Amino acid sequence: MINHIESSLREAQTGLNSLLTNPITLGHIEQAAQQLISVFEQKGHVYSCGNGGSMCDAMHFAEELTGRYRKDRAALGAAAISDTSHMSCVGNDYGYEHVFSRYLEAHGRAGDALVALSTSGTSKNIIRAARTAKTLGVRVIILSGKPSPELQGLADVYICTPAGHFADRVQELHIKVLHILIELIERKFFPENYE
Repeated sequence: MINHIESSLREAQTGLNSLLTNPITLGHIEQAAQQLISVFEQKGHVYSCGNGGSMCDAMHFAEELTGRYRKDRAALGAAAISDTSHMSCVGNDYGYEHVFSRYLEAHGRAGDALVALSTSGTSKNIIRAARTAKTLGVRVIILSGKPSPELQGLADVYICTPAGHFADRVQELHIKVLHILIELIERKFFPENYE
């Protein structure tokens, strides 16, 4: 059993090292932080979405912004697209690929941002959400686990974090990226929390 534990941790370490030594991806993370900072400077809102475990990560990202991350500070305007009544209504009436885009149609405004997660890079509802966001003037930040020319073409900032054969390793890197984004946002608006 120990050999499986060690193997799992080594695989996670390999993914993290791959991200750490990729200056292009690190630059994209910085660009994403700058985009989100700009949204909050203009009193806009940030929406996040994903499927399965990625939805949990999207929810975690939003609540860290509206709640608190490390220390007390003012709330920031963020929401995960995860309302179960909305999801079941739209999924039933229009199809599951519309659950995120319909929410953006109702709430998204020019100058807002969408942070969308797709480990596969092929999620139809993420692609549709990104398209809708673009038509609304909502900035699009994509986190994927496999190269996706379609999502990359729709993104203002595209962050691809390949990390092994399965979604769990990708999600581990996504949550690290999301935590870094939160920290960079806080460092901008609440520098006293990092003294």
